[in-house]
Amino acid sequence: MPTILVVDDDPHIREVVCFALKKDGFATVEAGDGEQALARFRELHPDLVVLDIVMPELDGAAVCRALRRISTVPIVFLSSRDDEVDRILGLELGGDDYVTKPFSPRELVARIRAILRRGQGEARDPLAPGGHPLEHGRLRLDLDRYAAFWQGQEVVLTLTEFGILRTLLTHPGKVFSRDQLMDGSYQDYRVVSDRTMDSHVRRVRAKFKALGADPIETLHGIGYRLGPC
Repeated sequence: MPTILVVDDDPHIREVVCFALKKDGFATVEAGDGEQALARFRELHPDLVVLDIVMPELDGAAVCRALRRISTVPIVFLSSRDDEVDRILGLELGGDDYVTKPFSPRELVARIRAILRRGQGEARDPLAPGGHPLEHGRLRLDLDRYAAFWQGQEVVLTLTEFGILRTLLTHPGKVFSRDQLMDGSYQDYRVVSDRTMDSHVRRVRAKFKALGADPIETLHGIGYRLGPC
């Protein structure tokens, strides 16, 4: 039974989210602020974190940064504003998805279940049967471990970031539109914002640039493709 850490300073929202998750078979842990969230995470090691962005003192962005220093746990942000800045900020911090308040608890649970299924390998790319590694030049993806490597050095990616790179690596040199990358990265639901996908790709590129690499090429107005690596 996967355990979900629900972090929000509003007890009513925590109650609604936890009720929906428990009804769908998840175990839940609650935290009312950022400090408590980090303590609960270190103690219980949940499978996914639902994290409110706007909280007093230690906000969701600070909590996400702290978690990303120690873990690649999937993070779904809750935003109190339908604001693209919040979405881009969260993606650049390493979030995996977003739900804007007010939200449908059923939709939130569906997104959580989809992310966890990807992490368990249930949505493996059909072009890579058996989980064999995908390789292109100095880039290698281990589909069983959901791990990426550049010249043998591991690059830590979120599940969504891994999905983007895996989609590009199935056909090196092919230009993928944003919609095609969305379909390959979110196999159970679609993210409708082009800027959201651009932010995901920008974060992947930043992680590889830290190693002196830049495997993804941008074709402005068209999409992205994997370079020669």
